[in-house]
Amino acid sequence: MFGRSKDDQALTGGISPEPVSPAASAEPGKGRPTPKRKQAEAANKRPLVPNDRKAAAKSAKAQARAQREREFAAMQSGDERYMPAKDRGPVRRYIRDYVDARWSLGEFFLPAALGLIVLQMVLAGVSAEASVLALVLLYTFVLAMIVDGFIMWRGLKKRLVAKFGEEAIPKGATMYAVLRVFQLRPSRLPKPQVKHGQRPS
Repeated sequence: MFGRSKDDQALTGGISPEPVSPAASAEPGKGRPTPKRKQAEAANKRPLVPNDRKAAAKSAKAQARAQREREFAAMQSGDERYMPAKDRGPVRRYIRDYVDARWSLGEFFLPAALGLIVLQMVLAGVSAEASVLALVLLYTFVLAMIVDGFIMWRGLKKRLVAKFGEEAIPKGATMYAVLRVFQLRPSRLPKPQVKHGQRPS
């Protein structure tokens, strides 16, 4: 009932076909069984905390120190490749060159303020009116410095728009320029790359 018919035996020549094993029927490939999901996940796991925490912390500190030294050297030499991101780019460089080329009251604020404070202390021993006069001079200088900074930014912004376009001026450019104006020229970082009067084109 369930045996092969005579016709089937005739077609095969009376020889029954050999069974084909699953391994032989599979396509040639990696030559190893596919790992289970749990095994694959376990192989991909990495420890969140290194085995030697002290060595890892020491290595991280050394890398951070090397990065700071490289950035400081770049700000001294003017090499933008290793400067902090806030100082890179042609717009930032133009702002620095424009500010450094211009004589500004802001760069004299610290010595002027120190001189006026000392003058106030000296005049306080003479009379109260003279002491108030020194204080008025200090506030007058601060007001003049603010006006000078505003004039500087207006002129700088016009040049930036003409050279780079309105949309190219990065956010925070105003503060970047004003803070540089109020620093002593020798203490500015990145270091000035132009002389007074040598305005960028």
